[in-house]
Amino acid sequence: MDCFICRIVARDAPASFVLEDQSTVAFVDIRQPNEGHILVVPRVHIETIDLLEKPLASDLAWSTVRTARAVRRAYRPPGMNVWESNGEAGGQEVPHVHFHVLPRHHGDGLLRVYPDAHPRTFGPADPALEAIAERVRRVIS
Repeated sequence: MDCFICRIVARDAPASFVLEDQSTVAFVDIRQPNEGHILVVPRVHIETIDLLEKPLASDLAWSTVRTARAVRRAYRPPGMNVWESNGEAGGQEVPHVHFHVLPRHHGDGLLRVYPDAHPRTFGPADPALEAIAERVRRVIS
């Protein structure tokens, strides 16, 4: 398998690391739409978030929190995005789970969640929301 993130973790590709522990690493993304954009990844190759087991998911979440705190302290941004994408349709560009930590600034024009879409919006007690919840509850583990 030729995974760019796995090559970085193995030190077969260059990266500027900001955090390393037994199960995760965080490094500076080569794309810096705002300075301080960091990726947090598991050391083992796992393609999508739904394939993570609880111990690694917990470690990855904690490393992401630690990284976000560090970015907040280092850059003092007025906002921050943390996201993870899955599958081509979801915008995943590298098939290895990775969380983005991106400092945000007023007017930076980045990452509008629904830039041109008009998502359906429901009232909090709408039965459609309960139907969605039930569909997911049936298969949650």
